[in-house]
Amino acid sequence: MACSRRIFFRLIGAMSLAGGASMWRTARAAQPAQAAQAANGSAAVAYEVVHSDAEWRKLLTDAQYRVLREAGTERPFSSALNDEHRAGTFACAGCKLPLFSSKTKFDSGTGWPSFWQPLDHAVITHTDKSFGMTRDEVLCRRCGGHLGHVFDDGPKPTGLRYCMNGLAMTFTPASGA
Repeated sequence: MACSRRIFFRLIGAMSLAGGASMWRTARAAQPAQAAQAANGSAAVAYEVVHSDAEWRKLLTDAQYRVLREAGTERPFSSALNDEHRAGTFACAGCKLPLFSSKTKFDSGTGWPSFWQPLDHAVITHTDKSFGMTRDEVLCRRCGGHLGHVFDDGPKPTGLRYCMNGLAMTFTPASGA
């Protein structure tokens, strides 16, 4: 009897954790757009590229959707873009907006593609207070996709480290590269 009760409570606990994580992920999916609205002091951010949730799920892989639309994070050192050293441009995987030049990419040792500066008018940022810490979240300014975070421990000339999820981007080599 005690064994059955223990199993029952373990099962209830596991289901509660799974349900809580699912609810957190769903609530977090709407946060990038809402936070950008608050950061801009506007009632609504009118992104140039807008899709329904179902359309985003068709356009992106499951992993890309989790990062771009639910503000997830890929495992460090898991992205091929971390080791991409050719000349070229890194673009948003959601809407293809060019985000970063390879000229600003550097090896931060963190396991994620890192840049010291985005292209002009490519990204927007807002304060992210998730996980009990305050960070600056980086979003694609055209579709609102979550790209990663920016920190103030990067190299000169900006001193910034745009720590991006490789899943959130694509890479196009420069002509002749």
